[in-house]
Amino acid sequence: MQQSAQFDRSLLHPKYWLTWFGVAVMKLMARLPLATQYRLASAFGRAILRWVPKRAHVARRNLERCFPQMPEAEREALVVKNFEETGMAIFDSANAWWWSDEKVQRHMTIKGTEHVDAAAEAGQGVILLAAHCLMLEPGARIFGQYRQGIGVYRPHNNKLMEYLQVKGRLQSNKALIPKREVRQMVKALRKGEVLWYTQDQDGGRKGTFVDFFGIPASTAAGASTLAKLGKARVLPFFVERNADHSGYTIEIQPALADFPSGDEQADTQRCNHVTEQLVLKRPDQYMWLHRRFKTRPSPDDPAFY
Repeated sequence: MQQSAQFDRSLLHPKYWLTWFGVAVMKLMARLPLATQYRLASAFGRAILRWVPKRAHVARRNLERCFPQMPEAEREALVVKNFEETGMAIFDSANAWWWSDEKVQRHMTIKGTEHVDAAAEAGQGVILLAAHCLMLEPGARIFGQYRQGIGVYRPHNNKLMEYLQVKGRLQSNKALIPKREVRQMVKALRKGEVLWYTQDQDGGRKGTFVDFFGIPASTAAGASTLAKLGKARVLPFFVERNADHSGYTIEIQPALADFPSGDEQADTQRCNHVTEQLVLKRPDQYMWLHRRFKTRPSPDDPAFY
């Protein structure tokens, strides 16, 4: 469990200088007005669409299969919009890591906190079941302004980026737990902590195959397992970037009833359905460039992408 970010002089080595330059640029980006950020990010996102054709193909394929009834022109417009929003995600990280608490509060709206309060009053931990939208960083920072929680994360291979993401995410939260440390998650939940969790990325061969937008998708069964072992409530959690570029809004929904049910497969399918509903709120802000359907039910199945 990471409860602090430890700076090491080795991070000043020349091999990190390019990363440090990127950090300096991000800090400057965070000082720009949101409307200016979005104009720059839209242009950058459209450039990514042209420069990284493999990811553009992944996004198009995902949308083609998940929304087969959508007219092709509308779907292509969604691809372009999604990459514009992806460009903004870089600014989102800068805002989350370098905005002051006062500025975060000025640009945030959070709804549904009563559902977290109800769990706390009952002495239960909370699993915030989130979708992989493009505002992961500001979502964590904003929620921490209301109640400090614990994030589940993947440690970064770059030591400097690991230091920065831990430092940034712990500004308003208690700790970070590596995604494989299940025992630490269970222990935290039993203590009544709030755990921020996602399970909507490809789960590999160890995942459970349940439908996601009608397509069999390898999915981690973590929410069901953690809710059972941690005696916790599962609350759907959604964060979006406001359409008028005024800031960010978080919505916390009521706890899932009768969850876990004792049927891990059914629980995992239910979580995917919840995620679908979250995605449909702002499909342009979901991480469609992720190869969600990379692992197929049979190794002999044709490649999805």
